Amino acid sequence: MFASCIRTLTPLCALVLVVAVGLGSELRVRVRLSDGLVTDEVLEADSERDSISLEFKQGDGTLITFVADFKQDMKIFRALILGELERGQNQYQALCFISRLNRNEIIPSESMARLRQKNPQAIRLAEERRGLEQLSMSVAVNLSRALQLSSHIHNMCSEAREAIYTREADVKYWLDKGVDGSIFEVLPQTAEVPSFQACHSTKDLWQPCLCTYSLRLEWYPCLLKYCRSRDTTGKGSTYKCGIKSCSKGYHFTYYVPQKQLCLWDEET
Repeated sequence: MFASCIRTLTPLCALVLVVAVGLGSELRVRVRLSDGLVTDEVLEADSERDSISLEFKQGDGTLITFVADFKQDMKIFRALILGELERGQNQYQALCFISRLNRNEIIPSESMARLRQKNPQAIRLAEERRGLEQLSMSVAVNLSRALQLSSHIHNMCSEAREAIYTREADVKYWLDKGVDGSIFEVLPQTAEVPSFQACHSTKDLWQPCLCTYSLRLEWYPCLLKYCRSRDTTGKGSTYKCGIKSCSKGYHFTYYVPQKQLCLWDEET
């Protein structure tokens, strides 16, 4: 089988790769989140731009968007978090996190464009639960100059503007590829500045602190599956026949100039 479904795995639950012309590249999948709620996840492939996007709404109303930009070896996460109006926040708060895209994290865009499901009502569970990735986002990205990094950043992160983060290791990789260093601004490093506290232990809403934000991509096509066949002469061959689905969590740590920008990160 190519995908996991609730309780049973039947042929009607399968996702398959089809060779088809003129079909749209959008796929809607029903996914069960870790809190037990079911959400509609929208996956889109753009073969021309060689990218894949994934979007879903969490139980608390937060809209999560993920883009894999294969041309630039980059992944972009955006979270649109509903604000706490009674505590002086805006209607929503946007965060963007940018990092290098590694090999075998997600299937190629041309394969994603051909992915279809036989039963759109099936509730999906990932076959593999990958480990939590911890990311220290110690560098801010200048939105107005980010076009040379990826054309997707401006479209995805325009609401975030002052809250676009990446890692130092990724910055070094991009600088080696010739990207202009003026795009980046190194943020205060908490390890070197003991006065900075984690936001969850900071009482003053206007104090700078270290914020954490976690999200999970609960279901996405991470690997291609191959089947074997034989022709009339008995000669064997392999062909793409489906996908393996994965779930992966991400834990971001980054500096904020005031705890007011990190109200979800509080002691309980």
